[in-house]
Amino acid sequence: MTDFAARLDLIAKQSDVFKQYGRGVERETLRYHQNGHLATTPHPDGLGSAYSNEWITTDFSESLLEFITPVSHDVSTLVYQLEDIHHFAQKNLGEEKMWPLSMPCYVGVEDDINLAYYGTSNSGKMKTLYREGLKHRYGSLMQIISGVHFNFSFPETFWDALYGEQQQSEREASKSDAYFGLIRNYYRFGWLIPYFFGASPALCSSFLKGRETKLPFENINQTLYLPHATSLRLSDLGYTNSAQSVLKIGFNSLEQYLEGLNKAIRTPSEEFANIGIKVEGEYRQLNSNVLQIENELYAPIRPKRVAKSDEKPSEALGRAGVEYIEVRSLDVNPFSSVGITEEQVRFLDLFLTWATLSDSDPMDDCELKCWRDNWNKVILEGRKTGLELQIGCRGEQLTLQAWAKRVFDDLILIARSMDEAHGGRAYQDVCDKLIQWIDQPELTISGQLLAMTKQYGGLGQLGCELGMTYRQQYQQHQYKVYSQQQMESEVIRSREAQAAVESSDTEEFDTYLENYFSYLK
Repeated sequence: MTDFAARLDLIAKQSDVFKQYGRGVERETLRYHQNGHLATTPHPDGLGSAYSNEWITTDFSESLLEFITPVSHDVSTLVYQLEDIHHFAQKNLGEEKMWPLSMPCYVGVEDDINLAYYGTSNSGKMKTLYREGLKHRYGSLMQIISGVHFNFSFPETFWDALYGEQQQSEREASKSDAYFGLIRNYYRFGWLIPYFFGASPALCSSFLKGRETKLPFENINQTLYLPHATSLRLSDLGYTNSAQSVLKIGFNSLEQYLEGLNKAIRTPSEEFANIGIKVEGEYRQLNSNVLQIENELYAPIRPKRVAKSDEKPSEALGRAGVEYIEVRSLDVNPFSSVGITEEQVRFLDLFLTWATLSDSDPMDDCELKCWRDNWNKVILEGRKTGLELQIGCRGEQLTLQAWAKRVFDDLILIARSMDEAHGGRAYQDVCDKLIQWIDQPELTISGQLLAMTKQYGGLGQLGCELGMTYRQQYQQHQYKVYSQQQMESEVIRSREAQAAVESSDTEEFDTYLENYFSYLK
């Protein structure tokens, strides 16, 4: 029996383990008008305070909504929560709709992208200023690309089965080590996610306005596409920031990761210094370091822990280790009204379990470069039959199809155990379906989307058609988890919470920032 099989056997003996996985989703979507143009209106008043609403906020801009579910332990409940939140949001959008694609709708000029506003408190102003920095550093267009973030954790019974009884400090260390093993395997094999679920093989030509690219785009009515691309959102055109490629943040241990992260937020950037921090009395960015704050690190996956009040993410991790991971490489699924499907969630359950139970050797800089190259190949030409990926730094090559099938040999074993625990065949059905996609790339989401883009004569036309369909679904939806009263109560509570923070502020903003960043000195 392999080490993987032995570990799976330990977990499978505790049948309730598979029913206790913790999952949450953050889904981003742009508000837009009937003609596919970006909405420039403020965050709708009926949605409450973007600063403090638990379920509905904004990301980079006023027009970029973000919907957040709490942690739940049932896949259907997770999707129902998203459906309820979308329903309530649409009821407060008037004639505006939610863009169903990752790449933005039509944007006339970048000045149409209004930075998200979080009120007059110091912490609210800092959130907006952070976005001002992103605008100056990378441009606003890159920041309004939409994605889906998947938050995932194993239950304590999972760790009990693997490690037996442990002292709290031992358990924290064991969990952190295991989660970093997961992260390393995610970097090695996570290109499966853009291969299957990438949904941005094309973009509106307005996105490239004034920007040079060497990519060999083809054109359909102002829609630019690459014939075999899966996820341009994850390419250098999207949120993967080339300015951060110099960062050598390792994933071999919590200590190595925190050391790299803390170095990055303290490293001055000559390029960003040229922007200026405060020019003629107006702030342009929080500081001129490579990262203004930790959240600026663009990564396909992050180790996370819920932070205490006024605690920074790295401080939370340093205090008690990794609590959960955030998968950040999911495009918005255009064939789901809420941007993600139960099938995708079940695949992530399988893949993240496999990545944890499989051996995961330490990763050096050479291997880090190899995985970046592999991801980039899959992102730009993943549906090209026979595409070869590199195995480590030994120069060996293996086709995407052959490598994917090796992984699925193990995923099927996990799927059987999960189905035995839950009843039915839901996890095995996901494997059966995706195995077909390995040899038939036109069945992948990017393959289907590109075919429909051509059929509709462009991405804008297709996006508007899907957006209209989903708007009708949102309006007709009946609450399944929440209620209208709960949603409206949260709107009122969020406004009161923002007002309370604003009324309690006594410091000048300059002093607040100086105190906040005192740890960098």
